[in-house]
Amino acid sequence: MADLNIPNLNIKSDKYIFKKKLSLRRKSKRRLFTESFFLFILSFLLVYINYLIPNKSLLLQNLPSTLNKSFLLLIDLISNLYEIFLVVFIFASSFAALILLIGSFYRLFRVSRRKSKQIIYK
Repeated sequence: MADLNIPNLNIKSDKYIFKKKLSLRRKSKRRLFTESFFLFILSFLLVYINYLIPNKSLLLQNLPSTLNKSFLLLIDLISNLYEIFLVVFIFASSFAALILLIGSFYRLFRVSRRKSKQIIYK
């Protein structure tokens, strides 16, 4: 029974690991033409949407001050999150301490009320 060799069908041979990962076929001229046409349409759509945005120059001029204000608000948010997490930690630790205190008093009560068996050695 020990010399019985059962082949494992789930393991693929190493020579087929990277086979057919990349398509080696070239695209046809028609497919290349349609892809380039879709890219052209998309680029014109993006240019048109850009054209519709009002006050582009004013937005670009106010960009540094807007980034500065956003950075200050981010710092303020981080400091407030620190305070919020600190308050949550205070409540969680107080609740855990209360549970541990009640558990210790309960254990002391159970130990003091336990009836011990008197073992008499003769």
